[in-house]
Amino acid sequence: MSVRVRYFAAAAEAAGTDAEDRDETSLTALRAAVLADHPALSGILDRCAVLLDGTRHDDDAPLAGVTHVDVLPPFAGG
Repeated sequence: MSVRVRYFAAAAEAAGTDAEDRDETSLTALRAAVLADHPALSGILDRCAVLLDGTRHDDDAPLAGVTHVDVLPPFAGG
């Protein structure tokens, strides 16, 4: 089962795309695969909020039934 990974702001820039479909089965496996495919994310991904269908989960969360994963880097503004 495929899950859509959506990258925003600096994460999209580092990944070189704003979205891709992935086949990993857990959030831990997804993080490892994304870092292997997009090494430029290595300095960003640990600081990003990663949401499964809009909700935060533990790193070992399964991806079964999840339709999208959002990778949101921290932001500042005023």
